[in-house]
Amino acid sequence: MKNANTLRSFVRACLVVVCASGSLASPFVWRQASEKELRGVIPARAPVERERIETEFRTASGVTDGRGKFIAGVVMITAGYAAEGKYSHFFITRVPIQIEEIQLPAGEYVFGFKRVDDGLAVKFYEAASGKLIGEAKAIKDTRRGPVRSLLINPPVNGKATIQIGRFLLEYRLSD
Repeated sequence: MKNANTLRSFVRACLVVVCASGSLASPFVWRQASEKELRGVIPARAPVERERIETEFRTASGVTDGRGKFIAGVVMITAGYAAEGKYSHFFITRVPIQIEEIQLPAGEYVFGFKRVDDGLAVKFYEAASGKLIGEAKAIKDTRRGPVRSLLINPPVNGKATIQIGRFLLEYRLSD
């Protein structure tokens, strides 16, 4: 009888610990995607309108929750394509995100930018159609550090940045 009560108490204690740890754990812990994960999502040739534009994988950047959700991008080699001067980057998201007032549902996009007085004007388009979705402003990053052609940072508390050279574009996960 005493052994049965001890066993029941032990099982209850284990259940309490398992249930409590499960409720405290965050369902999405975002991190930088590995090269192998990026190779699985970044195409060698990005489908942009009616063309398939070569991507420069060494510029690829992305984040993942490790459970199939990701946000990634890469520089495209647009010389000789209709996209030249209009788009520069291929961008994929498998979760809805928001950049300023631009809502990006899960999908494939392209973006291009031009310098403005104190930052970059970044225009996002649907990759398949070339339809303009919206424009956001990237601000100059005044911190010292390495300059990357593209760096997508993992969200913390749902917010993060996309670095384009020395400029930052804020994004947040949408519901």
